[in-house]
Amino acid sequence: MRESDDQERHGQEGGEPACWLNQVCEECGRVREDPSRADCEHCGHDPGAGPRTETRAGASWRRDRDPEGKARNARPRDGLGRPLPYGQVGVARQPEGVPRTPAQTLDEAQQLLDQGMPFHAHEVFEDAWKASPAQEQALWKGLAQLAVGITHLARGNSGGGARLLLRGADGITSYQSDPPYGIDVAGVAAWARETAGDVEERATSGPVTVHPPSLRRHGGT
Repeated sequence: MRESDDQERHGQEGGEPACWLNQVCEECGRVREDPSRADCEHCGHDPGAGPRTETRAGASWRRDRDPEGKARNARPRDGLGRPLPYGQVGVARQPEGVPRTPAQTLDEAQQLLDQGMPFHAHEVFEDAWKASPAQEQALWKGLAQLAVGITHLARGNSGGGARLLLRGADGITSYQSDPPYGIDVAGVAAWARETAGDVEERATSGPVTVHPPSLRRHGGT
C-alpha cells in the first residue's frame, strides 16, 4: 500500500496515532518501517486490536470504535500514552477531531508540552495534520513526530525517541525559509537535532526528561 493510500485510510477511520503516525510500536518500542502492515513487523502487535473475543473458529480480535463508529483504540493509557490493561483507569486522551485555528493548535500544544504531556500535544498536532491543506501537512506531521519523540524519551525509549526527533526536524525544515504562523521552524528543528544528538551520545537508559522548545518565534502570532 502506498503511503498516500495509508494516510487516506487512517484519516477516514480515525486510526491509532500512537503507532502509525510516529512509527514506533507501543509494545516493543522499535521504529516501524513498513506502513503497509497493521501490525508491528518486529513483535506482531496490532494497535487497532481490541480485547480478545472467542468465536467458533477460535480466538479473534475485536476492533475498538468510538461512539461515531470510527476505529479508535479504547484501551486505557497512562499520562504518556502507554497502554494499560483493559479495565484500569487511565488518563483521558485529547478528544479527536476538534476544529482549531493554527494559533489555537500552537497554543494548546505548547501548554501541553510545558505541562509534561507530549503525547497529548501530539494528538492536537494530529488533528491539525488531518484538517490542514496539502501544503501544510508535512509541517503538522513533523511537529506531531517531535511531540511523540519527546514522549518516547520520557517513556525510556531513548533510541526511538531520538530517531523521531530527527524525522520530525527533517519534516519541518522545508518551511524554514518562510515559516507560517510565527512558528520558529529553524529553532525547533535545531533543538530537535541537538537533543537527539545529546541523547544518542549519552546512550542514556531509562526515562529522559527534556525541556520542550518554544514553538513560536519571540512575539510570533
